[in-house]
Amino acid sequence: MGNSSRKGEGEEEEEDGGKDGEEEEITETKKEEAEEVEDELPLGVEELFESGDPVLDLSYRKFKRLPSRVCGLMHLEKLYVCGNSLRTLPDSIAQLQGLRILALDFNKMEDVPQAVCQLTNLTRLYLGSNRLMSLPPELRNLQSLRCLWVESNYFQSFPRELYDLPNLKSLQIGDNRLKTLPSDLWRMEALRGLWLYGNRFESFPKVLLRMESLEILDLDRNKISEFPSLKRLRALRLFSYDHNPVDSPPNVGEEVLVVGEGAAEFLEAREARNERLRKAAEQEAEELALQGEEPVIHGILKNSGSNSKQATNGAVVTLGDADSKEEGAKEDEEERELPVTEYDGADLEYDEEGVEYETEELICEGEGFEYDGEELEYERAQMDYEYEELEDTGRQDEGA
Repeated sequence: MGNSSRKGEGEEEEEDGGKDGEEEEITETKKEEAEEVEDELPLGVEELFESGDPVLDLSYRKFKRLPSRVCGLMHLEKLYVCGNSLRTLPDSIAQLQGLRILALDFNKMEDVPQAVCQLTNLTRLYLGSNRLMSLPPELRNLQSLRCLWVESNYFQSFPRELYDLPNLKSLQIGDNRLKTLPSDLWRMEALRGLWLYGNRFESFPKVLLRMESLEILDLDRNKISEFPSLKRLRALRLFSYDHNPVDSPPNVGEEVLVVGEGAAEFLEAREARNERLRKAAEQEAEELALQGEEPVIHGILKNSGSNSKQATNGAVVTLGDADSKEEGAKEDEEERELPVTEYDGADLEYDEEGVEYETEELICEGEGFEYDGEELEYERAQMDYEYEELEDTGRQDEGA
């Protein structure tokens, strides 16, 4: 009885061992099959690898992991792998030290891959529409980063890791779960554009009044019922507050374009007031000319005459890295003043399913703004991957 019992136990152990071995073989086989599947590249991708182009776009290719060959393309400067099913990136991507732009929107990442934090030459990083709740401390390694998009994630608190990025000028953190901002946010002195739309603010974050370098501030789709005067934000050029429970815009400077409930009437009244001032100045100049005296040109009206009408043809100022303002506009900032602002309401659409990257930059094409009173439309359309970048030498197409 005892022998038969031990024999039975031995047979069971052999059977268990055999099962374990079979399971290991099956697992290894599945891994090999998965690798083979990953190596079967979609049509046209092989040609992209062999092209030698510094721009590689692998968006919407249904990749579950980044093809290993990508990490060997040392010439890459811009890599777009949006709209796949990536959960992470291989460590070997850290070899691509020439990368300046990395777009990982619309994937399934719950954490920022550590290898990304080693790409120290990145100037633009797009991580929107993933599953992020925080940023790693190692992100501070990206000292060259100027533009960061983390919209449509799950941030409940503002990531303080961003304080250690001295060159960050454009931060897109809309459509998250923020209710407040840290009181020392003003430490981000380089910041020029801040997108906070679609969060959970019930009151205007007072720390924003200390961020006097901001040029774009977007608080659309929150629950703010009252705004303070924003006149102290002298660099501000665009303030968007649409879809908040308010009926009119706050007090802003003469150069500020406002977008939201009651903004059209506000801009019309401002234009009418400046038109009256312009006519009064012209009449005064004519009277002085008849008297043989030199006409007086009021500083406030220096450019608000015919230029304000020309502005109605659609000059838009956009900011991304704010490089254009630093490189060009500062040189003649003291010599000219911005005219009355108007806006045609066409260049600030937020696509909920896809974001057009052009909206990250305040597009500067003239001396004024225009707005025809139409509301911003939030259309959730497919993402349009036309990436543009303001370089030191001027504006150029990133896809080029």
